[in-house]
Amino acid sequence: MSYDPPPPSYPYRPPDSSPSYDTYPWRPQQPPGPPEPAGRRPQRHAALGHHSDLRVLRSAYRWQRRVATLTALGYFVLFLILSAFAPSFMTSTVTDGLPTGLLLALVQVPVTWLAIALYEQTARRRVDPLADRIRKQAELDARREETR
Repeated sequence: MSYDPPPPSYPYRPPDSSPSYDTYPWRPQQPPGPPEPAGRRPQRHAALGHHSDLRVLRSAYRWQRRVATLTALGYFVLFLILSAFAPSFMTSTVTDGLPTGLLLALVQVPVTWLAIALYEQTARRRVDPLADRIRKQAELDARREETR
C-alpha cells in the first residue's frame, strides 16, 4: 500500500458565484481584478469540480470494490450454502481421510489472496491512471489560476 499525501487546497472560486453584497459590512470590498488580455486563449478544460473524469473515477473504483468483494464473499457464500444444503457432499472424502468440506474451507485462504490480487490489479490498471490524470489536471488548473 502506498500513502498518498492529502491534496493541496486550491483557491478555486466557481465562475458563477454570487457577488458580494453590501449586506455584509464586515467584508471588505475587493477591487476588480485586471482585465484579461485580448489575445489570451479561453480555458480549454472546465474547472476541477465540473470534470466528468471524477464520475468515471468513482465508477471505476466502485467496480474495483465489487469485483474483489464478490470474489471473496461469493466463494464464502457458496461454501455456506454447500454446508447447509449438501451435507453429504461436504462429508464425502476427497482423498484418504480428507473431507470435501475441509478442503473447501482451506481453499478460502487462497481465494482471499486472489481477491486481494484482483483488487490491486484493477487499482493499477483502471483506478490509478484515472486518479493520476485528474491529479495532474488539478495541478494545471491551479497553476492557471495562479497566473491570472
